Amino acid sequence: MRLPQARLDQVLDRFREVEARMGAATDGPEIVKLSKEHAELKPVADAVAGLEKVRAEMPELEAMAADPDPDISELARDELERLQDRLPEMERELALMLAPKDKDENASAILEIRAGTGGDEAALFAGDLFRMYSRYAQLQGWKVEVDSVSEGEMGGYKEIIASVTGDGVFGRLKFESGVHRVQRVPATESQGRIHTSAATVAVLPEAEDVEIEINDSDLRIDTYRSSGAGGQHVNKTDSAVRITHIPTGVVVTSSEKSQHENRRKAMKNLKARLYDLQRTALDDARSEARKSQVGSGDRSERIRTYNFPQGRVTDHRINLTLYNLERIMPGDALDDIIKPLIAEDQAARLSALEEA
Repeated sequence: MRLPQARLDQVLDRFREVEARMGAATDGPEIVKLSKEHAELKPVADAVAGLEKVRAEMPELEAMAADPDPDISELARDELERLQDRLPEMERELALMLAPKDKDENASAILEIRAGTGGDEAALFAGDLFRMYSRYAQLQGWKVEVDSVSEGEMGGYKEIIASVTGDGVFGRLKFESGVHRVQRVPATESQGRIHTSAATVAVLPEAEDVEIEINDSDLRIDTYRSSGAGGQHVNKTDSAVRITHIPTGVVVTSSEKSQHENRRKAMKNLKARLYDLQRTALDDARSEARKSQVGSGDRSERIRTYNFPQGRVTDHRINLTLYNLERIMPGDALDDIIKPLIAEDQAARLSALEEA
């Protein structure tokens, strides 16, 4: 892929402009904004500089390869061959940096898992999924904090909502949104028959305070008594919080012990939900662009099947089938699915860049 020189010059010009403005800025918010843009542009500018260096070296090496001195010409040819092999990969890496990307790629996220069809078995599967993502988050160095939970009667969760905080959370988990299906023999099945159950997963980018404005007059805030799997505190104080955003009808809850903390968590989740509504509306307006994406993020789209008898996991969007369920479900090998999904999305973005 031959990247246009004008596009490379544009990146370098903007990077130098930001650096110059950072040196002269005195306003705190402006310095923060410029520093963030500088951090985003620097790896791209470094990649452009590296690519231009290689391109500039190649004509010199070609001339040296024709040198009558055999030692010089051989060294030049070896170096030229090395750079010719490296150049396409450098251009591809830079093209990915320049391709349109989700601006929430590096955001933290709200993870919502709900039991679907399948009764108690669906709740148990929802619990399995939450443990899978929790373990994966631990491996990435992210922090998981439960915001709201409704436990299943036989274990697992009817619903669990958690904040996953860290760098690049949404970019790695965003393709997990959709319906996850499990095929296995439930513990309660005396005949040994395989049942099919499902749970839905939603991954929402955590909205920054500056992105969403919420008027107090648009909120209805109720407190109520938590209901859960026992404990001295449960059902004794009205600590749980339910917030309804009247204009949209969005309802969020948090049911931990502290009412103050519940209100904070519920407001954070509300902002994420409202921000997701904005993102969805924008995606719908760009429906043609969505056709090139790995998945639409539609909560009703069946994206993956976990087949326990065969030890098989299939992601239906990219026709990927793996036979390492025993390592995927604990979260240790979840990257075996996530990385191909990211690669497929990158390929689609590169294709869109070439067509532009």
